[in-house]
Amino acid sequence: MKAMILAAGKGTRLKHLTNNRPKALVELNGKPLLGILIEKLKKEGFDHILINIHHFGELIVNYITKNNNFGIKVEFSDERDRLLDTGGAILKAANFFEGDQPVLIHNVDIFSDIKLKPLLESFKRGDDIANLLVRKRNTKRYLLFDEKMYLAGWTDKRTNSFKHVKGVATQHYNEYAFSGIWFAKPQFVKLIPYKGAFSIVDAWLEIARQNKIKGIVDNSALWRDAGTPENLSSLEILLKKQNI
Repeated sequence: MKAMILAAGKGTRLKHLTNNRPKALVELNGKPLLGILIEKLKKEGFDHILINIHHFGELIVNYITKNNNFGIKVEFSDERDRLLDTGGAILKAANFFEGDQPVLIHNVDIFSDIKLKPLLESFKRGDDIANLLVRKRNTKRYLLFDEKMYLAGWTDKRTNSFKHVKGVATQHYNEYAFSGIWFAKPQFVKLIPYKGAFSIVDAWLEIARQNKIKGIVDNSALWRDAGTPENLSSLEILLKKQNI
């Protein structure tokens, strides 16, 4: 099974913690976020991983090498010359998506206890081009879904701006926050209409005009964005309390 870990971000929300290392190597209770995620994916059967790198990318390569690739196949998509944002990263990794296997895409700073393999197997059997894991939580930006949970738009509450797939009135949409985890069929990359650096949200909205992109509600007990010092600290305390 294949997974792509998005680890190229500069980690600006983590402030001083990323002055001399990438976000992926910021530690959670003494262990790098990247190592925690790889071990989780490996445990669920993912044996081929691609990691995109930018900020202090060589440190990520060294970390993976030092750990003998965690006993699986690990490759890198090098964005050290230019950061490509979440959409451009997928396009650059087009070769990784070739074949007949769907791909899991996972942000490196997301920590959760959700079981991913059953979701991947279910996705594989369906005709959706992508499945996006979403949650009911407070945030500034939301993905919008119709009554069947197919992607219909996006909104930013700070600016009261909207982007629509088919122009349906916004009051008919269900608002969910993206969980930083999603699945894509191999042909997804070929449908991306953009080039260079761009947000994957823009690609989702455009592709959803002619293809099925479905939201999968994640009600798992534990989900945290570890991308800020405050969130990282609270997650460390929570995991210690639960002996995780």
